[in-house]
Amino acid sequence: MAKLESKLTIMLEPAVEATGLELLGLELIRAGRSSVLRLYIDHEDGITVEHCAEVSRQVSAVLDVEDPIAGEYNLEVSSPGMARPLFKRAHYEAVVGQKVSLQTVLPVNGRRKFTGDLLAVEGDTLTLKVDGEEALIALNNVRKGNIVPIFD
Repeated sequence: MAKLESKLTIMLEPAVEATGLELLGLELIRAGRSSVLRLYIDHEDGITVEHCAEVSRQVSAVLDVEDPIAGEYNLEVSSPGMARPLFKRAHYEAVVGQKVSLQTVLPVNGRRKFTGDLLAVEGDTLTLKVDGEEALIALNNVRKGNIVPIFD
């Protein structure tokens, strides 16, 4: 996770938890002169539009005071959705056996994009079965990870 994203997570997690929700993670997407700060929130009973609005109000107050992001940005608060993003080791552990999609920071075996079954999480290493072969990927090398929804 980038340094600023890590700082933002530490800064904003208490504000989200104060609403009774969980901050799964966040993304700061730079797009020219403006950026998007996207927060993913969750709750065991699901997420409503009212949850998103409440978190947006709480987080906006913290961001207004701390002002950690240079330049213009839009704040988005979202449920994880079906292609649930994976941010932490515990998130990966919870989906062992499911299909995931990963993008790495540095290439692994000559590639940066992987889609396959998550076989194991051991220490800080993910084991995926991709195209019939196992790929070992360091968790700190994952730029982005998501569950791949399966529709029957």
